[in-house]
Amino acid sequence: MAEAPSFESWADLTAFALSLPETELSTSYGRPAVKVRGKAFVYPGREPGSFAVSTPMDEKALLMETEPDSFWETPHYRGWPAVLVRYGSPSRERIETLIERAWWDRASKAQRALRGGQRP
Repeated sequence: MAEAPSFESWADLTAFALSLPETELSTSYGRPAVKVRGKAFVYPGREPGSFAVSTPMDEKALLMETEPDSFWETPHYRGWPAVLVRYGSPSRERIETLIERAWWDRASKAQRALRGGQRP
């Protein structure tokens, strides 16, 4: 079975992120963001051709180490728990899991139960 096409645009990305329980398109620092419980977890990013996803620092380091062509950071994001992801990156399934984990880390217990009760 072929892997789903990669995320090519902010609209494509938000369509996936907004499919998670009780998410909303909102803003963070005056820019678009997808939130759950008022907490942002996906942002368009400050770098052209990339978006940002919240992630724990240890996972961020692992992502950048194992797939630097897809996951990266600029000085603006250094020390911040978010990783930049290039649009068009081939690892759609891995990126979806990253987004689901970011959602999970901000979701309530009841919202988590709607997704099966186990962190992706």
